[in-house]
Amino acid sequence: MKVYTRIATFTSLLIIAIFLMNLVTQKNSNSPKNTSDTYKIKALKLPPDLNLAGERVPLEKRDVRERMDRELLVNTYWQSNGLLLIKRAHKYFPLLEPLLKKYGLPDDFKYLCVAESALIDETSSAGAAGFWHFMKGTGKEYGLEINRNVDERYHIEKATKVAAEYLKKSKERFGTWTLAAAAYNGGNARIAKSLRTQQVTSYYDALLPDETERYVFRIIALKEVLSNPKKYGFIFDKNDLYTLQKTRTYKVDTAISNIASFAKKFGTNYKELKIHNPWLRQNKLNNKSRKLYEIKIPIE
Repeated sequence: MKVYTRIATFTSLLIIAIFLMNLVTQKNSNSPKNTSDTYKIKALKLPPDLNLAGERVPLEKRDVRERMDRELLVNTYWQSNGLLLIKRAHKYFPLLEPLLKKYGLPDDFKYLCVAESALIDETSSAGAAGFWHFMKGTGKEYGLEINRNVDERYHIEKATKVAAEYLKKSKERFGTWTLAAAAYNGGNARIAKSLRTQQVTSYYDALLPDETERYVFRIIALKEVLSNPKKYGFIFDKNDLYTLQKTRTYKVDTAISNIASFAKKFGTNYKELKIHNPWLRQNKLNNKSRKLYEIKIPIE
């Protein structure tokens, strides 16, 4: 009789335990999601034809595949930033593309410009300025006027010309556009030393500082996402995109004592004039050398 009692007690406890476990499982399965019911974070399939200026990414290398995957994921799922880049690209790519063609640089390098500055005319914490993020010394070395009054790193046409010169020289030195792009970030001397020390000739075979190791992959990821926004879940109407205001050019070879007063003469204001001419750094143009400057005047 005692045996049957023990069996009955054990069976009852087992049933109670199973019942409680089912309650907990059911409670967890019915827990509300903290996101939309349709929101899902999906792993991405890497396109097999990823390249920079026609130079393919060797995705058969495991570390290369992981690094490429990382940048594509970051630039796909950082949605707010991605959408802003798409909007700005619509505004500035029509200005950059003919300049790149004019100065003999592959069209893909407009994505390097995006990687550098996100198409914002600001100065980095390290002191790099303009869309192409030139340091002061490099800009002066390539002939840009840089002082407290005028800073041509913010002059998109002139800075693009200098970026093309720099990148083409790096291409001549290293033999590939991929290494030229890496050198834009890491510096020609550092890239040359790394290749020489490690006895390799490819960006994808070199062990470089983390920022430079990510740099080319970021450019390629930006190219992929900005070229195929809907493929990566970005939905927008054409009128959601930013556009560049039309301007006319006014040439001046004298000093301008007051930029605000100068702007008013052309039916605009100080802010609007500075938006289109960010290379003018003060409320005046000194111009003691009587240099010829071209100032963009916004057209309504």
